[in-house]
Amino acid sequence: MKFGKEFTAQMVPEWQEAYMDYIQLKSLLKEIQRFKQISKPPTTPDGLKRKLTLYRAFSGLTQRNNHPTGPSSVSNDIESHAIFVNSVNNGGSQSYQTTFLMSSDEGGEYEFVYFRRLDDELNKVNKFYKAKVDEVMKEAAMLNKQMDALIAFRIKVEKPEGGFDSSHGPSSDESSDDKDDKENEIVNPKVREQKPKNLKANRPAPLEILSHVKMNNTLETPRSTIKGLLKHPMHTELNYTRENLRKVEDQLKPAFVEFYQKLRLLKNYSFLNTLAFSKIMKKYDKITSRKASKSYMKMVDNSYFGSSDEITKLMERAEATFIKHFSNSNRTDGMKILRPQAIRERHRITFSTGFLAGCSVALILALILIVRARKLMAKKEAIQYMDNVFPLYSLFGFIVLHMFTFAANIYFWRRYRVNYSFIFGFKQGSELGYLEVLLLSFGLAVLALTCVLLNLDMEVDSTTKDYGTYTELLPLILVLLVLFILFCPFNIMYRTSRFFFLTCVFHCICAPLYKVTLLDFFLADQFTSQVQALRSLEFYICYFGWGDFKQRLHNCEASNVYNTFLFIVALIPYWSRLLQCLRRLFEEKDPMQGYNGIKYFLTIVAVSLRTAYSLDKGMHWKSLAWISSVIAAMVSTYWDLVIDWGLLQRRSKNRWLRDKLLIHNKSVYFGAMVLNVLLRFAWMQTVLGLKVSFLHTKSLVAIVASLEIIRRGMWNFFRLENEHLNNVGKYRAFKSVPLPFNYDEDEDKDE
Repeated sequence: MKFGKEFTAQMVPEWQEAYMDYIQLKSLLKEIQRFKQISKPPTTPDGLKRKLTLYRAFSGLTQRNNHPTGPSSVSNDIESHAIFVNSVNNGGSQSYQTTFLMSSDEGGEYEFVYFRRLDDELNKVNKFYKAKVDEVMKEAAMLNKQMDALIAFRIKVEKPEGGFDSSHGPSSDESSDDKDDKENEIVNPKVREQKPKNLKANRPAPLEILSHVKMNNTLETPRSTIKGLLKHPMHTELNYTRENLRKVEDQLKPAFVEFYQKLRLLKNYSFLNTLAFSKIMKKYDKITSRKASKSYMKMVDNSYFGSSDEITKLMERAEATFIKHFSNSNRTDGMKILRPQAIRERHRITFSTGFLAGCSVALILALILIVRARKLMAKKEAIQYMDNVFPLYSLFGFIVLHMFTFAANIYFWRRYRVNYSFIFGFKQGSELGYLEVLLLSFGLAVLALTCVLLNLDMEVDSTTKDYGTYTELLPLILVLLVLFILFCPFNIMYRTSRFFFLTCVFHCICAPLYKVTLLDFFLADQFTSQVQALRSLEFYICYFGWGDFKQRLHNCEASNVYNTFLFIVALIPYWSRLLQCLRRLFEEKDPMQGYNGIKYFLTIVAVSLRTAYSLDKGMHWKSLAWISSVIAAMVSTYWDLVIDWGLLQRRSKNRWLRDKLLIHNKSVYFGAMVLNVLLRFAWMQTVLGLKVSFLHTKSLVAIVASLEIIRRGMWNFFRLENEHLNNVGKYRAFKSVPLPFNYDEDEDKDE
């Protein structure tokens, strides 16, 4: 792999703009090379040149490493006078400038531009690195204070009657406390320098720290939300119990892990950029024969990001502190947590996915051939089958299709380096890849298609006058199996991901009692595209609970309760999103959240009127459904394209698009916009009452629902691409982890 691709692959996605622009510098070198080739074309044929080079190398008459006898050798003269590098102090910030001394040479203006750009990149990298180091040093000081409180809290829990009193002489407990405190100070290298020499005589006793701290109530629950509305204080007095100690440790542990990841990425950032400067200067030497890389790299090595060892020392101290206090001094266990292993591609997953995909295709072909060979759809029982059995199995079709689109999203997010794992807040190492999602979707598809083939019976048993009991129960059994796997507490079938999903679903249902994260409203948006699947679940309850499944008969649509729940089930996802918008409007004071809530309110009105029209085919309902649906579709389309995707910007350098695009082919964005508009208005067929002669009504409804799922899958990619680019613009590459203790002297206390 070429260095340029490897360099790009190892970048922190959110910091792409802060890395040295290797591609642009390489293009400047190509211009220099192109000029030299034009101005000085080779005069010797290739074959003759190769023979001459071989002769010279073999004879030893020309040696590159010959030591000159005089001080004015050509090589030393070129190296020392081609460039002059120096550092300039501008208002307390150090910048570097390179003076190119060969501007008068033919083509020297190209090299002058190259060094000007190279200096800009060096100063950019140096400034960014120094700013990030300052950030982590402040965070290290904050973690120091948290660790002081943790150690004192442990002492209080373990020895409630003991303690550390400065009025008494040193004791064994005091020595132990001193040791713990010094071990804690190792997190921040500046702390030790700031400590007075007579540490025991001047610093306060460890237990005195507890008089200045309170516990943060960081656990987000409906109860805490209600307390917040009632202006109940979020800080509680310390209660020295083992349960609280465990809670504090559980909160500080991920904070340390996240802090250590920052240090690792910063160290990698410094290494990659130093290597990039070395590579680009070697290319410059090769093209121009100037031999200026040694002088320039000396300046790079002396720069802040090239010479500072603060991050390395801080990593060592963080490792020592974490291993001592959070892994019982077991370095192996501690480093496994601090440095989680990357997910390795497993061949059995690839094989299983391919095998199940082949089975799915074979079952689909078998289903088509059986239907056509037996002419099942031409029989009069086919209408009864489509009214009763088809809606049961269409549920699995909706789920599988949505999983397919999500797998495609993951694939393209990875391909275009969208950091979806960080944006969604997935636990590192537990997120599913597209192969795992495809494995689950193909597995469900195989089970559903097998049940369809077993239940593909159009004739009633001649003796019982009923359809087979066991075969008619197959869709219900499959639904119960899926629910059992989803809620299974045992460590099977990606338990971490299942529980993460269920937690987010619970947050969506309980909106607005939980703080709204991106993943919560992203998932709620997925459910707005699965209204037909939710109605299929309602049909399951009615069909198997009150219908006669043995006769394939039901009177669900004649039930007022069933029709009422048609409204409720369809509105739950939109209502959840509306409440989430109101919660964010209340917390963030962002008027855009209010406008977004209006969008969902309009959709609720449109869905309600369309449902009313489907139950009562009156002209007044049709007119109201028409008007509300058109308004909701127009508002939603505008919001998709302009707000969620960030497109349709007239003053962008990519006209009608964004300034930054991940996909180089701009026609993809225009095609996606047109397709989004068409699919947004596809649901209008429910108002228009369009009918296709060769399609059953249930089939047409399923097709329209599938188009909405496809639209949502396309929306997912561009929505997260826009979110990723916003993070890149703000260099947000880490999630904030709440800390357990709140100090009285903290600035945020007054706020």
